[in-house]
Amino acid sequence: MRVRVAGVTEPQPTPLTSTDPTGEPAHDADVQDNVRDLADVPSVEVISRAAVMLMSAAAEKLGLADEDPDSAATRDLDEARRLITALAGLVTASVEYLGAHAGPIRDGLQTLQRAFREASAIPDAPGQGPGEKYTGPVH
Repeated sequence: MRVRVAGVTEPQPTPLTSTDPTGEPAHDADVQDNVRDLADVPSVEVISRAAVMLMSAAAEKLGLADEDPDSAATRDLDEARRLITALAGLVTASVEYLGAHAGPIRDGLQTLQRAFREASAIPDAPGQGPGEKYTGPVH
């Protein structure tokens, strides 16, 4: 069984039936150009894309996409905690494989951990915040 994944810039697989910008159905060859075998995707790319997706979702749940995060309709600190913890586990487990990507991903993780601490009405004790069991305390 061959698993297929969409092109590098898309976070989700491209459906096999789609339309082009003019509304016309896409030709099979065009769709096939946007899809590659998962076997052809380097592991660092898969890990990095997963990390970026977790970062983006956590930022949304922290309300960071809104002008006023404190009143953001999408703010959900419980969900943000889960996403940040998952990101911390992924980064910690795969840091040796990330090469040059490790630094920026770690920085993003720490930024989210600090944003979570700032957003919390009662901040967690040092070392008890989201993902800190994997990364150590973030101040």
